[in-house]
Amino acid sequence: MSDPTALDHADSMIEKAWGRPIAELEKASVRVPVEDPLLRTAMHTRSHLVVVSNAAAVHQERLHALTRPGHVPAFYDLDRITQSASALRTAYAESNTALQAISHVIDARELALKAEDGPDAARVRAATARTSQAPRPLGLPADQPAPPAAATAARSAANRR
Repeated sequence: MSDPTALDHADSMIEKAWGRPIAELEKASVRVPVEDPLLRTAMHTRSHLVVVSNAAAVHQERLHALTRPGHVPAFYDLDRITQSASALRTAYAESNTALQAISHVIDARELALKAEDGPDAARVRAATARTSQAPRPLGLPADQPAPPAAATAARSAANRR
């Protein structure tokens, strides 16, 4: 059995946090409107981790091919060995960063779930309500909830006045 990869660690962390298999969570994370933005963030970071893991595997195979036992590298191979080792090191660093980001998203989810029952629950619900609803249209009775806000692109700081 080979050592678990960063992707294996990410999958186990995500499955443990949401309590469902990755295949099911992938389907749930692409739904629009977003039902669970933290899940979407974790799965987006996981998709980046898939790309980085594949790149790391390619660089590792190339490095192994250039440094196989019994093979004396030619002078021009030394530069390729150095580049492959550097790229592999960068891919490992990106994998660790992605794992750390997923861990932070999971921690934020746990804190949000605790806040639902804790003393800050009213503030969390109020903030959620403010971000998920649009301004009340004129003429709408006060007892009816406002319709959900439409997703719009944020204006850049240069366009704000």
